[in-house]
Amino acid sequence: MGEQPQALEAVDWAALEHNYGSADDVPDLLRRCAGPDPDDATDASSDLLNLLFHQGGWICPAAPVALPFLLRLAARPDVPCRRGLLELVAVLAHEAGRVADRFLDPGWPPAWEAALPGVLALLDDPDPVIRRAAADVVGSCTSPGELTLPALLRRWRAEADPVTRLDLVLALGRAALREPAGAHADEARRLLSDLLDDPEAQLRLAAVHALAPADPGLPARRLDLLLHAVRDPGVALWRHSSTVEAGVQGVHHWTAGLFAAPSRDFTLGLLADHPDDEQRIGALAQAGAHLARRRSPAAVLLPAVAARLDDPSTEVRYRAAELLACLGPAAAAHADEVAALLDDTGTRSTRGRETVAEAAVWALARMNDPRCVPGLAGLLTGERSGFTEGSAYFPAEDWHTVALPAPDEVLVLVADHAEELLPALRERLDTATEPQLLRGLCQVVAAWGPVAKAAVPRLLGLLADDRTWTAAATALAGVGRAGSPAREPLAARSAGDGADADLAAWAYWKVTGEPGPFLERLGPTVTGHLPHRTLCRLADLGPHAAPWADRLRALTAGREPWVRVEAAHALWAATGDTAHTVPVLTSAVRDLAEGAYLPVMLPAVRYLARTGPAARPAADLLRGVPDRDERLRRSGGWRGFVEDEEIRAAVDALLTEGRAG
Repeated sequence: MGEQPQALEAVDWAALEHNYGSADDVPDLLRRCAGPDPDDATDASSDLLNLLFHQGGWICPAAPVALPFLLRLAARPDVPCRRGLLELVAVLAHEAGRVADRFLDPGWPPAWEAALPGVLALLDDPDPVIRRAAADVVGSCTSPGELTLPALLRRWRAEADPVTRLDLVLALGRAALREPAGAHADEARRLLSDLLDDPEAQLRLAAVHALAPADPGLPARRLDLLLHAVRDPGVALWRHSSTVEAGVQGVHHWTAGLFAAPSRDFTLGLLADHPDDEQRIGALAQAGAHLARRRSPAAVLLPAVAARLDDPSTEVRYRAAELLACLGPAAAAHADEVAALLDDTGTRSTRGRETVAEAAVWALARMNDPRCVPGLAGLLTGERSGFTEGSAYFPAEDWHTVALPAPDEVLVLVADHAEELLPALRERLDTATEPQLLRGLCQVVAAWGPVAKAAVPRLLGLLADDRTWTAAATALAGVGRAGSPAREPLAARSAGDGADADLAAWAYWKVTGEPGPFLERLGPTVTGHLPHRTLCRLADLGPHAAPWADRLRALTAGREPWVRVEAAHALWAATGDTAHTVPVLTSAVRDLAEGAYLPVMLPAVRYLARTGPAARPAADLLRGVPDRDERLRRSGGWRGFVEDEEIRAAVDALLTEGRAG
């Protein structure tokens, strides 16, 4: 490492801390970065990124000490991982300006001040890849413009590489905002303003991004400029930049973020016809992100999305059908166009190998269209499918996650078609052996309820198996009185120990109407911790649960929201008490009035609706919810759309009860 070995050895690395403890492993990684094996050097730089940055949140004590070594390596042409090292410097510099002072190691500010001249010198490196990375570092740091703008402007005047020019424009925009900006700030702003009319579309796009933080209205005023640039073939340049490093979809998403709120006109412009498959895929990705966050654009965007159902690209057809599935009932007017894809065997180039036909089945199921039935019956045969094997949850981000649900998650939504699907479900229950699959099928039976009574004989067999009996008991509880042949085995299971015995006793109550076993398991008093699932079952007992009213009332003051909500509902079901329970349930949904959604709010609103006129205060609180445009969701992907529909339906029911009261 040239002059560095002695300096490395002079540092007491073991006394320093990084994200995984002692930093005594940093010197060897730095040496490997300068080694002759490019792959090993790249691995070492990745390890340094993980150790010194990980997921951010602080600047560790090892980072400022490592900084000069990182930059010396990045300045050496023979180091194969120069760019990776500069990427690490960029994220550290950005994080240092973002975290609170208590999470910033005190050694970072002086270390950065000493390092900045070396970073600026890299703007003149012979390799354009390094010049781009250096520009990204300068754009990411918090050094004032008076220290960085002169070097950026000098580089701009000399720079011929088109991609590096894009990174320089973005760095200039950020530097001009950092005070004190210095004597060159006006020159930088004039340059950026002039670039809005540059012949090169991507430079115009970069200029809007650079200027928008100081002029938030600029993107809307230059909408045509943005659409032209992101749909231009030159958008491919951004894939090689250091600041953005994104293809078509990434640039669409990055540019959509310029608008204070999702722009319907920008999304609609992206959806216009384009000869490039990636552009049409990116447009649907942006439409999904927009529709996942807002409800009102659906009426305008739906026709443009549906128009892609006959696209020549398999991926485009698939994404269009999947997005219509997410919209579900709102997209029902396009059911005929979706049904035309039921024989479309086009397959995505993903690990799941999902087909367009499967997306069409999912869409028709969400629309409650009976043409989904043959496809869902085929899904029950157990053949390979692009539907996921188990439930998957995605966070509610500002993009849309494209994914099909698990088969059982589709089937629970189509109870209206349960009779047609029941023969296939029974056959699948007879042949299935995998515990996860059986649990999912039993959940479907439970959701379908008494109409699935023909499945009871198979459920009795599952009830006799120690590996599957809990799933069978859940299904039998959903079937209700039609599951009465399970009386004796459920009684035997309820005589055992543990929480699962409580499940058996509750299922016994559901299939026989006799609360005795469940009451016996609860005992004369309910003490200690009660899971919210047990409280939910207790509510099923209605007045039979009255002896435990005092304990339920105490649980409504607990710390766990689910316990409070289920205890309040059980107390109301047992005693009819609304004076205590309605305030508890109303408190659980208070933030919903401001557009915040948590899953516990759905049962709380449903329980409030059941209390009738007494829930008028909650109805008054939530009266504005139906008019809110943002989707009320906690999850991403299709699940977020369903969450929004379910909570709005529950609020509508509450408001109806409130009006009736």
